[in-house]
Amino acid sequence: MENKKEQKVIRKKFSGVVVSDKADKTIVVSVDVAKINKKYQKRYTSTTKYKVHDENNDYKVDDKVEFVECRPLSKDKKWRVINSK
Repeated sequence: MENKKEQKVIRKKFSGVVVSDKADKTIVVSVDVAKINKKYQKRYTSTTKYKVHDENNDYKVDDKVEFVECRPLSKDKKWRVINSK
């Protein structure tokens, strides 16, 4: 008589700007994050690029999009577009 606990899946969610849409069903999204240096308290931006799945090839360069983590779709794609801003 074990009680099965429902575990809520926590998915990472980011928003960024599309920098490339040349691949089929894939867009490259650039995400900027503001960080602070521990020693000097200097603020700087860190940029990371993610390969995101775009099923219908809807998004073009300079579009703002939101995407979430999902199961691995290929070697590099582990993200899926949820909507644009």
